Amino acid sequence: MNRKQKREKQVLGIVFFLFALVFLYSGIKILDSTVFLQKENEMIPVASKTITRDGTDYFPRQDMTVLMVMGIDQNGVVKDSGSYNNSGAVDAVILLVFTEKDESVRVLTLNRDTMVDIPVLGVGGKPAGTIHGQLALSHTYGNGLEESCENTIQTISDLLYGLRIDYYVSMNMDAIAILNDAVGGVQVTVTDDFSGIDSSIVQGEMTLRGEQATTFVRSRSGLGDELNVSRMERQKEYVDGFLSALKEKAAVDDRFILQTYNDVDDYMVTNCSSTVWSTLLQRYRDYTLQEVIIPEGENVKGNKYMEFYLDEESLDDVILRLFYSPKKK
Repeated sequence: MNRKQKREKQVLGIVFFLFALVFLYSGIKILDSTVFLQKENEMIPVASKTITRDGTDYFPRQDMTVLMVMGIDQNGVVKDSGSYNNSGAVDAVILLVFTEKDESVRVLTLNRDTMVDIPVLGVGGKPAGTIHGQLALSHTYGNGLEESCENTIQTISDLLYGLRIDYYVSMNMDAIAILNDAVGGVQVTVTDDFSGIDSSIVQGEMTLRGEQATTFVRSRSGLGDELNVSRMERQKEYVDGFLSALKEKAAVDDRFILQTYNDVDDYMVTNCSSTVWSTLLQRYRDYTLQEVIIPEGENVKGNKYMEFYLDEESLDDVILRLFYSPKKK
């Protein structure tokens, strides 16, 4: 294998690993009820606002790149809705923040139930003001492809003081079953009684295949105490099993990463070309993961759905830590 082929394999490996994590954490809705106290040359301009806190001036960082990853609650291949709205809500939003100064990557996750101001597209897809609602709804405005991703970007940028989001990638839910089968299935220990949901999932040790994986990690109603914490235990076990299977498969099959990437290609939307992925790899492949950040807030039972209200002080602290630098005295 020559250098170019090796580099391309590494690119696809990182992309696939990223997608795998996204859909193990978005498809299974780890953020679902947890309570914690543009196109390539058309990105949102970097924030220029100076922020002063406790007598210290903070300026927007110029040494970072932000990649947004979205899991979309939609089945089937991605397609144009043919309208100015669609039914694909965003179930998870993860920002990967690459910082050049300390060669690090930090992860910011946002609850899909976060109440935010969302740009609304009216008849003909033209801007028609904003509504206040769950972050999940931001992707439903637009054609389900680039327009919807960019609407979510705008929503999050507005929330985070005009943050520039450089790149994005989104994938539909069917990727869970595809990724599951790509690694040869995932072995788990089933302790709940799934007979009323899927009789093929039996108690004891078993290897999940296809849609069994989606059912195992997403189901809650009708299982045990029906609490989200119990579902999260199943999700954690599945993640561990998947990553173990992923490592084994990639170690013995040189074609595995490329084939799997091709298999999920129809289920994703991204503004990253192969050249961009290659550039990102070369620039950030040796960066160190520093922390995973979840802003504090409160879950409130709304009229129809759960609503998550961010703690303003916590959010302000997160924004300053991730996206701003204090002025040197």
